[in-house]
Amino acid sequence: MPLPTSPVIRRARLGAELRQLRRREALTLEQVCERLGWASTSKLSRIELGQSRPDLADVLDLLDVYEVPSLQRDALIVIARDAATSRGWWKSLGEMGERQRTYAELEAGAAGIVEYQPAIVPGLLQTPAYARLRIVAGQLLDPTVDVEADLRARAARQAVLRRVEPPRYTALVTELACEPGDDPVEVWRAQVGHLLELAALPHVTIRLLQVGAGRRPLPLTPFSCYSFPDPADPRTVMLEALTTDVRLTTATDVDRYERMTDCLLETALPEDETVRLLARRLDG
Repeated sequence: MPLPTSPVIRRARLGAELRQLRRREALTLEQVCERLGWASTSKLSRIELGQSRPDLADVLDLLDVYEVPSLQRDALIVIARDAATSRGWWKSLGEMGERQRTYAELEAGAAGIVEYQPAIVPGLLQTPAYARLRIVAGQLLDPTVDVEADLRARAARQAVLRRVEPPRYTALVTELACEPGDDPVEVWRAQVGHLLELAALPHVTIRLLQVGAGRRPLPLTPFSCYSFPDPADPRTVMLEALTTDVRLTTATDVDRYERMTDCLLETALPEDETVRLLARRLDG
């Protein structure tokens, strides 16, 4: 079931709004928790940082303390409900690790997604066979990875591109990521064919970045940029590292990555040339 909003982003939005309200009232974390009878400030701190799914009753109590007027109160209650939505929704996706969970929540509510991948095909575009090879390779770093559960989670995430109102999706991928490398040729051919199939969708754009021959050096770290239907929800960048991911939401950080994305878009092959090149590789 697609979400109209992204829970992880709504939690960040709610936390920022509540923190602003507390500061407007010139109250400390300790003073608010004392008024509400909360045992420690950690609960309020986690809500303000968007690190926990809020309980609606707790949010209502906070709005009472801050004496929020009715119109603003109603808007924040809607955001709080969105922020807690994923509990029931998550059951429909089955097992999913914490890293995939963050990406899935971002993708579920995004209006636009731009992904940059310097070495592999992005997860939303992977065939099951190609994804299996990547996940099995990851077991060298983490032997506890459940390959089948990870595959099911990836398939659930990929459904976002096939839903009734999908996000606008752009993949910026280096030529290296679309080379067979050590993969079995049948896996590689199926993956390239899948890219061509997805590129035919009106909301999906795939563009290749060529390397070498004096071209501008490309970033080494994969990243994804997310925008959302509600312009007040914070634009977000995810940086993909080896063992963990970093989420950026401050305007300064996001602006830098959006400028980098613009530079990559200027450098990348146009969409039609990308499709022709992939088709030639497949035929060859």
